[in-house]
Amino acid sequence: SFLLLCFRTSLVTLLIFGLLLQPPLTQLSTITQPNIVLLMADDLGIGDIGCYGNDTIRTPNIDRLAKEGVKLTQHIAAAPLCTPSRAAFLTGRYPLRSGMDAINNYRVIFWNGGSGGLPPNETTFAKILQQQGYSTGLIGKWHQGVNCESRNDHCHHPLNHGFDYFYGMPFTLISDCQPTETPEMDRAFRRKLWLSTQMIGLVTLTAALGRLTGLISVRWKTLTCLAGFSLLFFVSWFSSYGFVRYWNCIMMRNHEVTEQPMVTDRTTSLILKESISFIERNKHKPFLLFLSFLHSHTPLLTTEKFLGKSSHGLYGDNVEEMDWMVGQVLDAIDKEGLKNTTLVYFASDHGGWLERQEGKRQLGGWNGIYRGGKAMGGWEGGIRVPGIFRWPGVLPAGTVINEPTSLMDIYPTVVHLAGGVLPQDRVIDGRDLMPLLRGTVEHSEHEFLFHYCGIHLHAVRWHQKDSGAIWKVHYVTPIFRPLGSGACYDRGFCPCFGEGVTHHDPPLLFDLSRDPSEAKPLSADTEPLFDTVIKKIGRAVEEHRRTLTRVPEQLSVYNVVWKPWLQPCCGTFPFCWCDKEGDN
Repeated sequence: SFLLLCFRTSLVTLLIFGLLLQPPLTQLSTITQPNIVLLMADDLGIGDIGCYGNDTIRTPNIDRLAKEGVKLTQHIAAAPLCTPSRAAFLTGRYPLRSGMDAINNYRVIFWNGGSGGLPPNETTFAKILQQQGYSTGLIGKWHQGVNCESRNDHCHHPLNHGFDYFYGMPFTLISDCQPTETPEMDRAFRRKLWLSTQMIGLVTLTAALGRLTGLISVRWKTLTCLAGFSLLFFVSWFSSYGFVRYWNCIMMRNHEVTEQPMVTDRTTSLILKESISFIERNKHKPFLLFLSFLHSHTPLLTTEKFLGKSSHGLYGDNVEEMDWMVGQVLDAIDKEGLKNTTLVYFASDHGGWLERQEGKRQLGGWNGIYRGGKAMGGWEGGIRVPGIFRWPGVLPAGTVINEPTSLMDIYPTVVHLAGGVLPQDRVIDGRDLMPLLRGTVEHSEHEFLFHYCGIHLHAVRWHQKDSGAIWKVHYVTPIFRPLGSGACYDRGFCPCFGEGVTHHDPPLLFDLSRDPSEAKPLSADTEPLFDTVIKKIGRAVEEHRRTLTRVPEQLSVYNVVWKPWLQPCCGTFPFCWCDKEGDN
């Protein structure tokens, strides 16, 4: 028995010693269902962050994420604007598959009272994680629609798309939300409406004066009809555009409107408080937190603590405040002892808005060495965004990956981690990133990525894995004004079609591995593989188009226009105003 005791003691000692010599956690099976925290900035340029090369805006917390995790240098948004990019992110599918890309110039959801939005038959990653037992929360910006047919059907609402809890803006932050700022929404169209109203009013007034003085022979009945038409025309547009702040700048908690209009001075602190509270409430079970920042979209809401602190004006102040918020969320994760069981992801929905200026103030972001910006479907500056993952013990710290990846890849990645199954009845364009992030494979699964502007295919990239080349063709590019300026300063946004674009035949060709700034287009004379590459990508486009099916257009003119009967309202319509946060 003494020998048996010695043998058992020796065996236990060897087992303990063997365990101590084991490398840090690398097997996913030891952590079932990690917590998932997705942090998404709004309109942030890839050149605005320290770990992507900016040495004047201070982003220590985002930089720390990159240092402790994996940084993607070729992370691509599926669209260059908020609504379609976020639809692709949530569904893992190109936005035109769900009808969330534009057939006209209305390329995003324009009103909380519109009828378009993320269709109820789309399955978001939140819905699958919810079915897997996760607590799911969305804090911040939604911009995927609210109602379909009645004020309270909430068919497009986050709670109908797999989120257990929602606090934030169902719309998006715009300058109209800040009474001191110049209105931003549909600015050019509003000017035309004002001008038309004034002209109709002037004609009516001239006719009335002419009738009174006897200079013009007009019947009073005709004048009455003309005056009625003038009033009707004015009411028809002013009832929506005259009250943008009340209709669009609202805050909701689940289905309840809590602020109408929102009180912008406290928005940042409430969003941060709600995010930390969600982590604390759900620390004992797996959770998904999608923190969708209102930063760094105009009007750049920034608290006094950060005003004037950066060397890049209000935009820089706003980015530095967002970085501080990222730090507060990371601290909350650490405080609850969840760091090693939580996958944290940081990205932007698309590139920075180059044209967003007020006088000499630059209010949009910087896209580093990449050409173009927000709203430009093909150029890298509009679609190449930051992409950072951190999961201590599972993902190797300090890793940089240069392979093409997409925001759509988050969908299969988190579904796989939660133990869920991807929908089998539809095309999923995203690919599971975990093998690439962990270093078990060398290359991305994406061979081709298609770059749309609305429903118009502007560019395609081909990752030729055997050679390392990343070929990119441009079929359509926007015309910059002034010429050579790098943006559409005359319009405020670059268009997708019409006289504001150039069609290229043969297409422009770049090799991003040699020319990431897309500065020198290749030709048949300078590139021996020119014809081969163009043909190969052309065949890929034909194959891709065969996978597309017709779906209802969520951004059609009918779906985009404001409908009073769909407007979320915290009172009796049209008397919609409340401040339930202030009451609390």
